[in-house]
Amino acid sequence: MFLGLAGVIAVLIVVTLMAGVKIVPQGYEYVVQRLGRYHLTLKPGLTVIIPYIDSIAYRVLTKDEPLDIAAQEAITRDNAVIVCNAIAFIKVVDPQKAVYGISDYKYGVRNLVMTTLRAIIGSMQLNEALSSRDKIKTVLKDQISDDVTDWGLVIKSVEIQDIRPSATMQEAMEKQAGAERFKQAAILEAEGKKEAMIREAEGKLEAAKKEAEGQIVLAEASSKAIQEISGAVGSQELPAMFLLGDRYIESLKKLAASNNTKTMIYPADLLHAVKGLIGKQS
Repeated sequence: MFLGLAGVIAVLIVVTLMAGVKIVPQGYEYVVQRLGRYHLTLKPGLTVIIPYIDSIAYRVLTKDEPLDIAAQEAITRDNAVIVCNAIAFIKVVDPQKAVYGISDYKYGVRNLVMTTLRAIIGSMQLNEALSSRDKIKTVLKDQISDDVTDWGLVIKSVEIQDIRPSATMQEAMEKQAGAERFKQAAILEAEGKKEAMIREAEGKLEAAKKEAEGQIVLAEASSKAIQEISGAVGSQELPAMFLLGDRYIESLKKLAASNNTKTMIYPADLLHAVKGLIGKQS
C-alpha cells in the first residue's frame, strides 16, 4: 500500500515538473496567465513556470506575417469606380498588447487597411490613382502605423498588388477612347480635304495670274510690233497690208487647225480689216 502511494506521488511529481518546464520555439512568444490574469511573456528558449497556477494562454507568432487584403471597389474623386487589392506585412512586437488590446489583430489590420485605402483613393482623380501606386502605399502605411501601435504591431510594408478600373468602367473607357479616335480621324480627314481645296484654289489662282500676265505681255508685244511696222512702212500701204495680211492669214490657219475650233467667221472685207490694223482708212 505504502509503495503504491509512493509511486503515485512520484508520478505526480514528475508530471508536475514536466508541466512547469516549457520550451518556446524561435519565432514565438508565449503569454502566461497566473490565476486568470496576465503574468509574463516567455521568450524563445527553455523556461519554467509554476504548474497549476501559471498557464500558457496564447502562443503568439513574432515573425513577419503577410496579410492578404481582398479586392474591393473604391470610388475616386471624379466618381470613377476602380478595383484594388493589397498585401500588408506586419510583425508583433508586443504580444501582451496583441492579445489583450484587440480580439483579433489580423482581422483588425485587414479592415483598417481596406477602409484607409478606400479613403485615399477617394481623394484622388482616376488617372492619379491608377498611376500612383508608390504614393498610395506610402500614405497608407503612414496613416495606419499609429493605429496599430496600440495593438503591439508594426507595419513593415504595404504593397498594392493590383489597381484597375472596374469592368463597367473599363467598358466605358474603351467606348470613350474609340469615340475619341473616330473624332480625331474625322478631324484629320476634314483638315486634309480643306488643305487640298485650298491648294487647288491657290493653283487655279496662280494659273489665272500667269495666263493674265501672258496675255498682257502678248498684247504689249503685238501693239509694239504694229507700231514698229507702221513706223517702218509709213504711208506705203501695200507692203504693210501684205505683211499684216500674211500674219493674219497665218493666225487663222493655226486657229483652224485647233481641235477645239468648230466654227470660224472671216471678216467680210479682209482688206478693210487689215487697213484698220495699221490705222489706214480709205
